[in-house]
Amino acid sequence: MKPLIDPFGRAITYLRVSVTDRCDLRCIYCMSERMRFLPRTELLSIEELDRLCTTFIQRGVRRLRFTGGEPLVRKGFLDLLHSVRRHLGEGLDEITVTTNGVQLAEFAAPLFAAGVRRVNVSVDSIDRETFARIARRDRLPQVLQGIEAAVATGLKVKINTVALKHDNAHEIPELVKWAHARGHDITLIETMPLGEIDEDRTDQFLSLTRVREDMQSYWRLTNLPDRTGGPARYVRVEETGGRLGFITPLTHNFCEGCSRVRLTCTGRLYLCLGHETSVDLRTPLRAGGDEDAIQAAIDAAIALRPKGHDFQIERLSKPATERHMSVTGG
Repeated sequence: MKPLIDPFGRAITYLRVSVTDRCDLRCIYCMSERMRFLPRTELLSIEELDRLCTTFIQRGVRRLRFTGGEPLVRKGFLDLLHSVRRHLGEGLDEITVTTNGVQLAEFAAPLFAAGVRRVNVSVDSIDRETFARIARRDRLPQVLQGIEAAVATGLKVKINTVALKHDNAHEIPELVKWAHARGHDITLIETMPLGEIDEDRTDQFLSLTRVREDMQSYWRLTNLPDRTGGPARYVRVEETGGRLGFITPLTHNFCEGCSRVRLTCTGRLYLCLGHETSVDLRTPLRAGGDEDAIQAAIDAAIALRPKGHDFQIERLSKPATERHMSVTGG
């Protein structure tokens, strides 16, 4: 089948798939304390997710990342992984998972058995009290146990940390040293204006450009050409020997080489994290599942792909999109 090429000549080779909007944490930058999740009937079945993943692989997608919400709370998720692993080496290069780590100790070995070799784990603090405040749940011990289990199983772990001015800004150097001491890459992420939350994102916004400038006063940072398929730009911290990534949607646009699209758990294909433009794939999938209709819907979506996102610091107090990150997938 013909590859997926957007109007700006960028090939789509990376699909991020949200398997559920549900999560067992309530992180302050992601959702409200009393988050209302979607009815289960609106979610794609495991078989429907498998079919759409297969279709995208046939059209040139070489990387699949499964996200949520929290993907490990989705019933049947391991069945989905075992099914799509048949494409590894047959068009698909890699299957990865993003998780909050709460249930990772239980799932590390099954993930490895299902063909996963890399996981991203969200860790916004290694101080138990701070972690509990950010996540609204006291789960840091479980997360740390999950990371240890992942490493013991053979999974490569990358740490993701959302930078928050009033919660973990002071802790970022310690987080970097902690991750590097254990052989993990770590990526810092600016907070993004996705969905209504209980907090004021303007008040919590921390410029990673400023963070990097501060780091250069006490560390030597060497720019690296490395890319892992996502938007992070990497440096090596010479003093620790580890790799540090920066995802800076608000202080530096990373769209020029974007190869990613996102499939939600309800079957909507989003062409950009920072735009509402999307196309419904669930309807043609369930209306007889005609392959031509599904392919036409995907082609129509790719033709609408914007050049870049619409995140702006000046508009941070109002969400750029109505949907939460947990719906779109990280």
